[in-house]
Amino acid sequence: MTTIGRLFKNNLRQYGMVIALAFIMGLFQITTGGIMFKPMNVTNLVLQNSYILILAIGMLLCIVTGNIDLSVGSVAAFVGAVSAVLMVDYNMGVLPAMLVGFLIGAAAGAFHGYFIAFLRIPAFIVTLAGMLIFRGFTMAMLQGQTKSPFAKSFQAMAAGYLPLMDTRWGKLNVIALCAGALVSVILAAVMLHSRRTKQKYHFEVIPLWMDIVSILLIVAAINFLTYEFAGYNGLPIILIILVALILIYTFVTQRTIAGRHIYALGGNEKAARLSGVKTNRIMFWVYVNMGVLSALAGLIVAGRLNAATPKAGTGFELDAIGACFIGGASASGGIGTVIGTIVGGFVMAVLNNGMSIMGVSVDWQQSIKGFVLLGAVWFDVYTKTRSQSK
Repeated sequence: MTTIGRLFKNNLRQYGMVIALAFIMGLFQITTGGIMFKPMNVTNLVLQNSYILILAIGMLLCIVTGNIDLSVGSVAAFVGAVSAVLMVDYNMGVLPAMLVGFLIGAAAGAFHGYFIAFLRIPAFIVTLAGMLIFRGFTMAMLQGQTKSPFAKSFQAMAAGYLPLMDTRWGKLNVIALCAGALVSVILAAVMLHSRRTKQKYHFEVIPLWMDIVSILLIVAAINFLTYEFAGYNGLPIILIILVALILIYTFVTQRTIAGRHIYALGGNEKAARLSGVKTNRIMFWVYVNMGVLSALAGLIVAGRLNAATPKAGTGFELDAIGACFIGGASASGGIGTVIGTIVGGFVMAVLNNGMSIMGVSVDWQQSIKGFVLLGAVWFDVYTKTRSQSK
């Protein structure tokens, strides 16, 4: 029990957020009369919050370095506006327009990264300026108008599903069910392999029965989710994109030298520089990456709405930042995980969705989300202070 307690204590934030997410979902399932877990609502939960989760993944890297990016909503809106003008007014194809959007996102990130990394201007100031600049560009590009509609292929990325191809078993989509089973097998194998690797190098591991219980719970959650999708329209295409991003960024942050350098930069920039880490270059590319993910989010928002509007992306940066902090990222940098950020994003998403179903006004929704964010940051400070005092 000493080992279990120590491991739980060392990962208190992440375990706590997973438990909190399960509790919130169960609470809303009861208070909404079972609507929360209906297939259509679960699908809409993913579709409505996918772009926030994508932004949160990029924002995590910024926060890990000890900085922030306030411009992501405006960059997303500008990319959506430019792509819309190219496709609607100039009849440009979907792929070329998307490529232009990604290039603009990368350029915006490079613009921020240059001032932050090489000119040493505080990220808060640079990205606040970027938020105003790109919001102004968006309004000038659209001239107060809404650009629409878009091609079906463009909409499919944000609001489409994997083709059914008559693969239904009764009322269930077979592709979704098979995907859930395949992911379950792969995940179980990876977790068991990770346990054996830790044992090989004499790292501390939890008892085998706890690992088995963890695997069973995760497999049950995955198959429940895919069952819900199977009961509606199948797997959303955006979910495939989101899962791919989670896997890629989890690998990069935990298994690569670049990932370790990002955490070293956030933990102690001076020590990282003295250790040979090219901190300026790392910071620059973190913001370029944020710009590219902002572009992806902007394209997804435009595709889901089937329109580009001057006010698109408003407040996205706050939701992305909130997801990171609720998911365990530290305001002082150097701490945070992709999985934790996704959990934090879903906490915000479930709160929004559940309160909307219950008819809670938008005013109170904003206040409650603010209290949740404040509580998460307070908990981070409290646990860090407590550990240091010991």
